[in-house]
Amino acid sequence: MTDRNLGAFMDEELTSQPEVWTRAIAQAKAEDLLPADGQRVAVIGCGTSWFMAQSYAAARETAGKGLTDPFAASEAFLNSNSDARDYDVVVAITRSGTTTEVLELLAGLKGKVRTVALIGDAESPIVGLADTIIALPYADEKSVVQTRFATSALAYLLTSLDIDLSQAIEDARTAVTATVSQELLDAEQFTFLGRGWTIGLAHEAGLKMREAVQGWTESYPAMEYRHGPISIAAPGRVTWLFGEQPEGLDADMAQTGALYIHTNKHPLAELARVHKVTLERARVRGLDPDLPRNLTRSVILDASAV
Repeated sequence: MTDRNLGAFMDEELTSQPEVWTRAIAQAKAEDLLPADGQRVAVIGCGTSWFMAQSYAAARETAGKGLTDPFAASEAFLNSNSDARDYDVVVAITRSGTTTEVLELLAGLKGKVRTVALIGDAESPIVGLADTIIALPYADEKSVVQTRFATSALAYLLTSLDIDLSQAIEDARTAVTATVSQELLDAEQFTFLGRGWTIGLAHEAGLKMREAVQGWTESYPAMEYRHGPISIAAPGRVTWLFGEQPEGLDADMAQTGALYIHTNKHPLAELARVHKVTLERARVRGLDPDLPRNLTRSVILDASAV
């Protein structure tokens, strides 16, 4: 019997996403805190936030707003020279505002380049390091496994690029409450695919399933999938595509026997649907995504370990 108390925080937080996105979108429209068009931008984050950085970077460049590079904070190397690689602005995404790699990077950039931080905890140490703070406290979370902060931060960022997310909100209202099929609950393996700005969503979906379900998940740019990874597709496994489908992929998937999911729903809403599937898969396995194995809400490293 499924324990509905497992993942109680994640349940409430993922279900609230349509409403929280609405607030983030309104806030983005009322503010002008992000890099101006034409500025060279680096976007940093760790884990989930890194994948949101990837999505924002791809969307900003596609929108013609200027060069935008995403980095894992630990591998950004923005302090490697005095001109900070000629970036005009560095944007940091961090729910807790306490992640060691992000704090150290921003401290090293102080006075060299303008920094902007999107945060959930408006009282965290990052407030004293970034030049500009974009606070989304209403999107902050108690569950270790992130859902609404990440997607709300991305909704804010995409809105700043004049991307209309009204369809995402409508589609998500159904996605976060829909019944999860037995086929998805029982599936042995998931692969998530994306194109352009949705590649970050695919990577994030895979991370959610690994964190909460301890499951075998992979993620790739959709055009790369047939260059090898499709070899693991088989009955009892799932391939889930966010966004535009490469020509012929559906026919190729039909031959594998795997369950292939590609809908006309907004990709951000599809990520919310993955959140719901992840939660229910964790519950039937007796796992608590609010307290996943080996994870904490924020990674705070001892100075000697950095």
